[in-house]
Amino acid sequence: MIPSRNAPLIVAIDGRSGAGKTTLAAELAALLREHHTVSTFHLEDIYPGWDGLRGGIDRYVRQVLTPLASGEPASWRAWDWDNGRDGELRHTPPADIVLVEGVGAAAREARGLLDAVLWVEAPGALRRRSALARDGGSYEPFWDRWAEQETSWLDADCPDSSADVVIQGHQGQATPNRVRLALTSLPQCERLMSVERAARRGLNVRVERIDAVPDPGALFAALYPNSKAAVWLDSSDVGATPASERSRFSILADDAGRFGQRAQHSDGVTEVSAGAVTTRIREPFFRWLDGAWGRRVVRRPDGYECGFALGWLGYLGYELKRETGGGSLSSSPLPDAALIFAGRAVVLDHREKAVFLLSLNDGTPDPGCGDWHATVRKAVLDTGRQIPESTEPAFAEPPVFQARDSRAGYLDKIRQAQEQITDGNTYEVCLTTSLVSAVERPVDPLAAYLRLRRASPAPFGHLICWPDFAVASTSPERFLRIDSDGGLRAEPIKGTRGRSLDPETDAGLRRDLAASLKDRAENIMIVDLLRNDLSHHAVPGSVTVSRLCDIETYATVHQLVSTIEAELKPGTSRAEVIASAFPAGSMTGAPKISTMAILEHLEGRARGVYSGAAGYLSLTGAADLAVVIRTLVIEHTDDGARLSLGVGGAITADSVPSEEWEEVRTKALGVLSGLGAVFPDNP
Repeated sequence: MIPSRNAPLIVAIDGRSGAGKTTLAAELAALLREHHTVSTFHLEDIYPGWDGLRGGIDRYVRQVLTPLASGEPASWRAWDWDNGRDGELRHTPPADIVLVEGVGAAAREARGLLDAVLWVEAPGALRRRSALARDGGSYEPFWDRWAEQETSWLDADCPDSSADVVIQGHQGQATPNRVRLALTSLPQCERLMSVERAARRGLNVRVERIDAVPDPGALFAALYPNSKAAVWLDSSDVGATPASERSRFSILADDAGRFGQRAQHSDGVTEVSAGAVTTRIREPFFRWLDGAWGRRVVRRPDGYECGFALGWLGYLGYELKRETGGGSLSSSPLPDAALIFAGRAVVLDHREKAVFLLSLNDGTPDPGCGDWHATVRKAVLDTGRQIPESTEPAFAEPPVFQARDSRAGYLDKIRQAQEQITDGNTYEVCLTTSLVSAVERPVDPLAAYLRLRRASPAPFGHLICWPDFAVASTSPERFLRIDSDGGLRAEPIKGTRGRSLDPETDAGLRRDLAASLKDRAENIMIVDLLRNDLSHHAVPGSVTVSRLCDIETYATVHQLVSTIEAELKPGTSRAEVIASAFPAGSMTGAPKISTMAILEHLEGRARGVYSGAAGYLSLTGAADLAVVIRTLVIEHTDDGARLSLGVGGAITADSVPSEEWEEVRTKALGVLSGLGAVFPDNP
């Protein structure tokens, strides 16, 4: 059935009895009436008796939903519960928004007539207490009888899995407003809720400066021990050159607070959780990102120079390539993307030796904001005495890794890649594999990351802690930076040599990398690819290569790095810019799309987080994302953890397979040495 142009927005509020649906419907209706006409319908008025769940659903769909979806008023008979028969004739007008509430409101036969489905959950004991407190003794003799009908219907229908918004009932006064905000983020609600979406843009950022040099690891531990999700974007090579520009700021934040949210994308659905409310947005990730971030919302505060002024932080996994020209292998066990929205954050300015506390303000009172500033201020000062980072081991004993590919198997894949080059299907193939380990005890992600950053400091280190996994990285490579004024910068790495403890030998390795025609060719191919990626959204003539095949030195490797810069066309969606360049060409090869197809065949499984991007997406429109390399992924299990480390290298026609395998070992060294582990000597 196609709704008429004047049809209302129909929202179902469903869930088991006593979950809090009726209260939510009343409070949500009151909020929505600020900008819309709203009518409500309660299914309890139409159920034909205590055995009438199934019959009530049929009546509701036929007598109420069908006319409303056509823009016509609904006329229906209310059930006379005292006399056990149909009672008075009642009417429900279409209005702008119609809320239909009750068990069965989102039944399968109703969904085609609904614009959005809200599902309310609560523990069984709490639901029973709530329902009996509301309806008194009249409901108690029938509770089990009605609950059996609910269970029978839910076992066959499963409306909770198709819900657009999932709410934990009885969770406090903030829930109805969070539900209203959730509705504004659903694409199907945009036609009526543009006023609410516009209201979300009236934001500014409060900034407090503290002159202090806290220990960042101790500060992260002090601030986020109980956070559901937290992110530390860490410039751990402070003061190093030539990476000083990239090593100036570190950012710490979690998903708590009034504006905090947690978003993850899997299987075409982005789930955004805020307090007791989770919204499911069924559309491609980069389309969601465009609406959630793609344009500037606030100005960077005066006297504050970091590009991040609150917004989204986290990772975009490699499997998002399915939206940018790549294929789709089996899903990664981790989300394709995981981001927190930080409505408050701590930024360390290593050059100025200052700490900035940022908090979001929408012009309404926020009693908790002052408490948060006071708590963080104390933590900054308490950890400002250069407290040594914990030396507690992350593992009782070093983890033992196994390689997904044996040496012989990886060398065979290199030869297959070279056959593809010979056949003219690609010029360069960035072939990867992984090391995995099962650990029988729980792993503390912070302790693991602190060991990694000591062994291999880097400008784009990051620790991303999620409820069931963590990502700990010492990445040296910038994927893409977007300045708030539209400047673009990519800094691909291609070409690696391991370090030596002997200064003379180490200098020779650096000279060898600088003189290597093969490594320069690898780097230049990716430079050309990125010039093309950025040109799609750049002002014509603005794409330049300001640095070509320069050498940067890190704790365990020398790297060949180039810099491509451009100027963004005015009015361009910044999310589209990221999508155009994603995934990083330094992790695919060139040309990108055909080479990704070759890699899917050679590798045979999802890369997951590895080879994606991690960093921030600021409300100022700025972004700074690193390539996810030199990265340990920690998946928490019931009795321990599963560890994985992605490694690989670029294959060209001139590649010597045995040397490429040695490069894989070299790239793994930074992470493995930090864990006290060794590269597996698989046959």
